Amino acid sequence: MSVTSILQIFAGVGILVYGIIIMGESLQVIAGDRLRKLTGSLTGTPIKGLLVGTVVTGILQSSSATTVMVVSFVDAGFMTLTQAIGVILGANIGTTVTAQLIAFKITNIAYLCAIIGAGICILSTRKRNKQVGIGLLGFGLLFIGMEMMQGPMAFLKTRPDLITVFGDHIFLAFLSGLLITLFVQSSSATVGLTMAIAAQGVIPLETSIAVIFGDNIGTTITAVIASLGANRSAKQAAASHVLIKILGTVVMLSILPLYADFIRMTASDISRQVANAHTIFNVVI
Repeated sequence: MSVTSILQIFAGVGILVYGIIIMGESLQVIAGDRLRKLTGSLTGTPIKGLLVGTVVTGILQSSSATTVMVVSFVDAGFMTLTQAIGVILGANIGTTVTAQLIAFKITNIAYLCAIIGAGICILSTRKRNKQVGIGLLGFGLLFIGMEMMQGPMAFLKTRPDLITVFGDHIFLAFLSGLLITLFVQSSSATVGLTMAIAAQGVIPLETSIAVIFGDNIGTTITAVIASLGANRSAKQAAASHVLIKILGTVVMLSILPLYADFIRMTASDISRQVANAHTIFNVVI
C-alpha cells in the first residue's frame, strides 16, 4: 500500500468527519434556540424524551451534541435525570441516520449537493442562505469522504491477512471500534470506515458488528467530558449514557451469531447490513 493511498484514506476520514460537523452545525444555526427550548420543554415523560432525542439528533446529525445539551440541562436543573435518560436513548437512535444515509451510495447526487452548497456559500449574502449552503456542502462531503476511503481500501482484497486477524478475535475488533471512536470523536465516522472496509469483502459481518459495538461505547466519552465540571445529577446522566451502551453491548455480544443472522435478513448489501446493525442495536437497547 502506497503512502498516497494511506493519505487518501486519512483524507477520506477527515472529509467525512468534517462533513458531519459542518452539516450538524449549520442545522443547529438554522434551527436556532427554538430547538434547544423544545428539547427542554417537550421531555415531560421518558417516552416523549425518547422521541425528542431521536428527532433532534436526526436533525443535528450528532448524538454528542444532543447528550452534551442534555447534560447541561440537567446541570442547570431544567431537566430531571429520568427525562435525560429518555432523551439520551433517543439520541442513540437518531445518530444512526448518518450511517443509513451513507449506505444509499448516491455519490453523483452528493457531488451535485457539494457544488450547489459551495455555490450558495460563495454567492449568497444572507447568513441563513449561507447556512443552507453549508448544510448541503456537508451532506455532499459525507459521500465524497466515503468514496475516497473505499478506493485505496480495494487493495485489502489482495491482502486479507491484514484485516482477517479480527475474524477470529471479536474482542480485538470491538476494541478497535472503541479506540478509533475515542480518537476521531465521531461514531458516524467509525461506522462509515467500517462500511468501507466491509464493502471490500475481507471481514465478515460478525466482525463489522463487533466494531460497531465498540464504536457505540466510544462515542459516550463526549458526554463524560462535558459532565466533569457539572453537578451530581449531570454526572449521573453521563454515567447512564455509558452504562446503557455497555450493558447493551454485553447482551448483544453474547448472542452475536444470532444477531448477525438476523441482520443478514434485513439486506443483501453488506454496507446496508452494517448500517442496519448500528440502527437496530440502538433501537433494541
